Amino acid sequence: MTPDFSMALAFGLWVFGPALAIGLIGYSALNAIGRNPSASNDIKTTMILAIAFAEALGIFAFVIAIMIKFVK
Repeated sequence: MTPDFSMALAFGLWVFGPALAIGLIGYSALNAIGRNPSASNDIKTTMILAIAFAEALGIFAFVIAIMIKFVK
């Protein structure tokens, strides 16, 4: 397997998971705010924290893909 293909495969697959997670987090937060509008500030804070953790996985995938590309 070539390093370019490894990098593309790792980055493509590992970014799909966080993207799906962020979409589900946003959907769930909007659904919760729709059910209980008075708790919107608490829900937004929790949503942003959860999105930050999910986005960290995408950043790790990017770093690993770059390492695969340039480290021999």
